Amino acid sequence: MSFLLRDASNADIPAIADIYRESVLNGVASYEIVPPSEAEMALRFSAIVGQQYPYIAATDADGTLLGYAYASAFRTRPAYRWLVEDSIYLAPQARGRGIGKALLAELIIRCTTLGFRQMAAVIGGASPASIALHRTAGFEEVGLMKGTGYKHGRWLDTMFMQRALGEGMSTDPDRSTYPGTLFNG
Repeated sequence: MSFLLRDASNADIPAIADIYRESVLNGVASYEIVPPSEAEMALRFSAIVGQQYPYIAATDADGTLLGYAYASAFRTRPAYRWLVEDSIYLAPQARGRGIGKALLAELIIRCTTLGFRQMAAVIGGASPASIALHRTAGFEEVGLMKGTGYKHGRWLDTMFMQRALGEGMSTDPDRSTYPGTLFNG
């Protein structure tokens, strides 16, 4: 399956909401139980891109959204501002075709270019496929929280994975440039 990566836009919100809805209803990557409305997804999108985090769409040749990925704050406390959390969601027909791998690779490049120093993956349901994807991209397992969610009639574990970006923690970051200017509170 051939696909294109590009910046996501407001025009993608209906398809993003559809992909996420399917994941909420049928998967364990998200611990939400009720899919958010399209309006809520638009607010979430605006909050992420409004903070200059990357939000990437994968489309087929016809422009149909196959998946999306974004980076966002792991937490909003100022000391965390050099750490981003990745999120990747794929349409069912796009899974297992390298699209998630391409989205994650592009997200890593963009976050490194922006000056982030660490990326975290919080993997709901400790999904073996997601763990393998992240391991291939250089992430290491840093912790497993057992029974953190209950969905689809079963207890779910959460795997935390992490990888350094750019200089990682080998040098001090520049507080005067993005992302040092985030969350200065």
